[in-house]
Amino acid sequence: MTRTRWTAALALTATALFAALPAHAQSTDAEVMKIDKPQQKITLKHGEIKNLDMPPMTMVFRVQDAGMLDAVKVGDKVKFDADKVGGQYTVTKLAASK
Repeated sequence: MTRTRWTAALALTATALFAALPAHAQSTDAEVMKIDKPQQKITLKHGEIKNLDMPPMTMVFRVQDAGMLDAVKVGDKVKFDADKVGGQYTVTKLAASK
């Protein structure tokens, strides 16, 4: 294999690997609409979630840690990170906005 072909093959491999990596979650602004502690779910009216390619909407999310629900109440403005975990949209980080 020539050096040029080897370099091209390496570049294609690196590009494919980076394309396969998941997008990093970015904090999104939201308002807490409902909390369901027994089901470990939260309903958020949120802005665009770029890493999930999701427009602004109101929807129900699972929470990664049930303790997150103790830190907020309905009506709170929050910042959160979400990702698809086990096929379900899941809040992975949640904090009241300042």
